[in-house]
Amino acid sequence: MGYKSLAECVADLEKHGHLIRIKEEVDPYLEMAAIHLRVYEKQGPALLFEKVKGSPFQAVSNLFGTIERSKFMFRDSLPKVQELVELRSDPMKALKKPFKYIGTGLTALTALPLKQSLFKQTFQKTTIAAIPQIVNWPMDGGPFITMPQVFTEDIDKPGVMNSNLGMYRIQLAGNDYIQDKEIGLHYQIHRGIGVHQTKANAKGQPLKVSIFVGGPPSHPLAAVMPLPEGLSELTFAGALGNRRFRYFRDEEDFVISADADFVITGTVEPHDNKPEGPFGDHLGYYSLVHPFPLMKVHNVYHKKDALWSFTVVGRPPQEDTSFGALIHEISGSAIPQEIHGLKEVNAVDAAGVHPLLFAIGSERYTPYLKERKPQEILTISNHILGKNQLSLAKYLFIAAKEDDENLNTHDIARFLNHVLERIDWNRDVHFHTNTTIDTLDYSGDGLNSGSKVVFAAAGEKKRELLKALPSSFKLDAKHALASDGILVVELEGYQNQEQGKATVAAFKEQLKVNDLTRIPLVVVCDDAEFTAENINNLVWVAFTRSNPASDIDGVDDFTENKHWGCKGSLIIDARKKPHHAPELIKDLEVEKKVDKMGEKGGSLYGVI
Repeated sequence: MGYKSLAECVADLEKHGHLIRIKEEVDPYLEMAAIHLRVYEKQGPALLFEKVKGSPFQAVSNLFGTIERSKFMFRDSLPKVQELVELRSDPMKALKKPFKYIGTGLTALTALPLKQSLFKQTFQKTTIAAIPQIVNWPMDGGPFITMPQVFTEDIDKPGVMNSNLGMYRIQLAGNDYIQDKEIGLHYQIHRGIGVHQTKANAKGQPLKVSIFVGGPPSHPLAAVMPLPEGLSELTFAGALGNRRFRYFRDEEDFVISADADFVITGTVEPHDNKPEGPFGDHLGYYSLVHPFPLMKVHNVYHKKDALWSFTVVGRPPQEDTSFGALIHEISGSAIPQEIHGLKEVNAVDAAGVHPLLFAIGSERYTPYLKERKPQEILTISNHILGKNQLSLAKYLFIAAKEDDENLNTHDIARFLNHVLERIDWNRDVHFHTNTTIDTLDYSGDGLNSGSKVVFAAAGEKKRELLKALPSSFKLDAKHALASDGILVVELEGYQNQEQGKATVAAFKEQLKVNDLTRIPLVVVCDDAEFTAENINNLVWVAFTRSNPASDIDGVDDFTENKHWGCKGSLIIDARKKPHHAPELIKDLEVEKKVDKMGEKGGSLYGVI
């Protein structure tokens, strides 16, 4: 649908039964987030909060809470946009099938940003403090914007067509920020805004930043899309929303999105930082306090009857899971087109997205060999780990498509089974040490510092995975089979590296008295029952609480010509370490208040 505003989208969703109103006054401190989380867990409707304590503005969340609702909002434009992304990824398709793509070029042309000054009079001014001060988790450092569209321009090539529109979290208050005058921006330097800031820093000039909140739903989606080179986020927003991205410039020459509900303008001075965080993040833990760019606020604009748009970030699945599913729906073919031989890649949502990748690629090298082994897929793995956001991954499992044409990276248990049936731990483990990982991941030995490992599997099955532990299997520690061929074992808590290594070494000796032929993977953890409860718990614990180079061990391990391997089971030590960030835990008193809203007469009756 070509929504002109967020309010028009909300009205359409409500009309078709996709949105409910929260009529009670709600506290932006924890309560709004708790309501959102509970409704999302039930795959419930979008939410319109009519009375936000301490703010004159209403708020909306969970717009993208289900893939069905996301597709509903873009029901008229999705096919054309898929063609647009497909064509930009592989222009030769237009020559091969000209009639299929005849309208795609027109879609891009008619979606070009439109400068319109008519909208200037529709905006009023407010303050940061008047905005809903939404705090998601008890240890958060303050209120954050969780659904922003952050706009910057290239200082060397100004103009909206050379701009970046990205979604980076914004801290509105708390820590050392001066109320209403300063806010914090959290982003990595390799992102679009980081490139712009680096150029501005080199010239000693402030970087102008405009933060848009609300507007048509195509705008926040455009801010998170991994678009092909040369396809502007603003153009994409226009194509997806069936409405050109309208903008104007204010008196200080800041770009203002004419359809946004709120716009915050300000500048980032060269090398001007302040502590930002903590913040409950998508790995399921807090990202801690670190210095990040400081934005000095110039103006806060809003439309009449503006709606504040937000989401809640936490251990997946969350609303951004549906965001990811929609992105895959639109651009699923884009990355395989960019990496030759890659069939598909999946950043596993249940493991916090960035820590774990599953991939399938072609393995066509030396087909005459008696035993097929990973070769081409190792080349592909290097491409993957050097590609944009995929470079943040720690664990990459990659399989050859020739071994199973029906293999799917989104079926976690089956994909793990396929790899573990074929992998040779002597040969197929490949480390990248002393490298970068996600800023939000504290499993390494410093901010952005850690390691990566590639597990590659190609060829015939080497083993049948154990589906149930035999009565003869003995261990002193509490243990369980979490999935076929994957044993989880509960050992005493990790105190320091010396003690941690010693407990695993002693445990390896225990393991050797059992037949491990059909148990290729062992995960050491703090709570075996929780870890083995379901596949999502297993991958979350195993891959968010470990740093490959320091936490992988193995039975009968060896190092030969700088290559590490093991003859028996591979072991991942996924216990919590002293340097890890705390995990996200809900506030029980707030949960009781939400329970009452689910009782008869409450806004959530019949929903939760």
